[in-house]
Amino acid sequence: MSADLSELYQQVILDHNKRPRNRGRLPAANRVAHGDNPSCGDQCSVYLRMDGDRIGDISFDGSGCAISQASASLMTTLLKGRSSAEAAELYKNFHEIVTTGKEPEEISDIAAFAGVHAFPARIKCATLGWHAAIEALKGGPNVTTESHTD
Repeated sequence: MSADLSELYQQVILDHNKRPRNRGRLPAANRVAHGDNPSCGDQCSVYLRMDGDRIGDISFDGSGCAISQASASLMTTLLKGRSSAEAAELYKNFHEIVTTGKEPEEISDIAAFAGVHAFPARIKCATLGWHAAIEALKGGPNVTTESHTD
């Protein structure tokens, strides 16, 4: 990776950390999941508003290192409007990038996290928000679903 590209990727992470996108509780959420990384103290809650099988809106909230917060911010921009299957495929690609360092063929913001593979302890930081989003999509036992009365 060239020095210029590496610097660009660092700027992407710093930008998402300093100016996170879609941060805060989503009042219209109909699925919520929380992720916790006890080894470093990172926490992330992901709020989804599903429109059928599509993510109509998404936000996150929590605290942690720059990697976890930037990753969660970028994740929300990538998943909004996607189907559950598309979200799972994006997570699979992201996980491969952070665990192997393999950059995607095309230059994209997601490639900014390729350097994480060199720091194994940071992989959990980078994937924390993604794990919470996938759990929210599954509607599994760690998910709080708002109930509505008819």
